[in-house]
Amino acid sequence: MKMDLNSDLGESFGAWRMGDDAAMLDIVSSANVACGFHAGDPAGILQTLREAKARNVCVGAHVAYPDLVGFGRRNMDIASSDLTASVIYQIGALQGLAQAAGTSVRYVKPHGALYNKIAQDKRQATDVINALKELGGTLVLVALAGAPLIGWARDAGLTVVAEAFADRAYTPGGELVSRTLDGSVLHNEKHITERMLQLVGEGTLKAIDGSTVRIEADSICVHGDSPGAVSIARSLRARFEQEGIAITPFVN
Repeated sequence: MKMDLNSDLGESFGAWRMGDDAAMLDIVSSANVACGFHAGDPAGILQTLREAKARNVCVGAHVAYPDLVGFGRRNMDIASSDLTASVIYQIGALQGLAQAAGTSVRYVKPHGALYNKIAQDKRQATDVINALKELGGTLVLVALAGAPLIGWARDAGLTVVAEAFADRAYTPGGELVSRTLDGSVLHNEKHITERMLQLVGEGTLKAIDGSTVRIEADSICVHGDSPGAVSIARSLRARFEQEGIAITPFVN
């Protein structure tokens, strides 16, 4: 068995430090690197890309709504032309920095509110899909496992990877529990690890109400900004390797 392990990185901004990119890059197989719209400054993003290159970690563009103050976690009603152009802009910026770092952008994973919005909203989903198509359609799209977005993107000719979240609770319908609700973010390493072993082995998780929900995913995310993120990711990788589950990027 194999599984991709990814994390959201490059999110520090000036004097504001977010996460421990260097430590996380020793653990994960894929790095979702901020593009400056929700977090990240050019120098910090470039450093993260160089560290990803040094560790042979696959790089993806973590595109977002233009929302530095809200860390990209506020919903926005953006015109289609603006959203498509902004996604192209962010990917292009990261591609330039990646080239300077000696690596390349292999996939796109939307961030925060944009990620959740396009999982279900066909208009904004189409805007993001169109952005990837206008860039040649070769970049892989990472999307929430079970979301309608997966079908829409595949119908448009894109390659899509379904993703699950190690440190987030799920609704009985397979959606992420809103961060505004208690219990939406998980912190117990042992609990998280056992959940992810169940996911890999059985394709299921226990929802927040105790019911069982089917989640079929090829990548697992540990949020880099969560308290104890590095320890959680390290514990998860160690347990996976003990169980014979190889940690490998979904892009060759």
